Amino acid sequence: MFPLAWASEWGEDGYGLWQTLIFNNVRQVFRWIEPGTFLMGSPETETGRYDYESRRRVDFESGFWLADTAVTQALWLQVHPDDNPSRHQEHPDFPVHRVSWDDAQAFIAQLNQAIPGFQGRLPSEAEWEYACRSGSDTPFNFGETIDSQQANFNGDYPYANAPKCEFRGKPVPVKSLPANAWGLYEMHGNVWEWCQDAWREGFSAGSSVDMPLSWDSPNERIARGGSWDADATFARSAYRYHFDKSQRSEFFGFRLLVDG
Repeated sequence: MFPLAWASEWGEDGYGLWQTLIFNNVRQVFRWIEPGTFLMGSPETETGRYDYESRRRVDFESGFWLADTAVTQALWLQVHPDDNPSRHQEHPDFPVHRVSWDDAQAFIAQLNQAIPGFQGRLPSEAEWEYACRSGSDTPFNFGETIDSQQANFNGDYPYANAPKCEFRGKPVPVKSLPANAWGLYEMHGNVWEWCQDAWREGFSAGSSVDMPLSWDSPNERIARGGSWDADATFARSAYRYHFDKSQRSEFFGFRLLVDG
């Protein structure tokens, strides 16, 4: 299980186990997310809650490796040289953006082919939320609210009557803001992160299935986490929304997962 064949470096620190993929001198750290159980969704008392955030228990019998950051423009360019779709290109460690769900899938397929033994994919939305929460049960993994020192969102629209804060108006380089309790950066804000799942508005009470078995719209894919231009409400751990899988926007990026 540890290390995997593609890992160039590995170890353990205060956040837990980690291993690093180095591809053409570009580094991507993956964090081990332990198996466990959590309540996905939000309680009815949570400010800003939507009906399609219904709570359900999710059990993970196996752990997984999740990238500690969104895919950067530096890594993207190792697969697509001279083809950076991002609007904001001031720093190679900006998350790649203006990518559709389909673009993310094509990138992952090419990366998997280029690296022996590597089999990345997008996280399911349950895996994404479990990792984002990192053991918390509050609207944000930092607590009941966030500010611009913790996440990159539209500070003109803070959460639950919090004071306004900085609105940067663009992404920040990955690892610019504090990691959550499991060593994952910018799970709230910066760029929306595509998930594998197609959109399903609701879940049956008490469901413990990780990925839904049927879809309301197979062409609509889920994105999580909010973005640098989104209100703080949309950066909540439980917030889920759907977009056409071919849609490209300067607000969309993605993060890699490798099964354990």
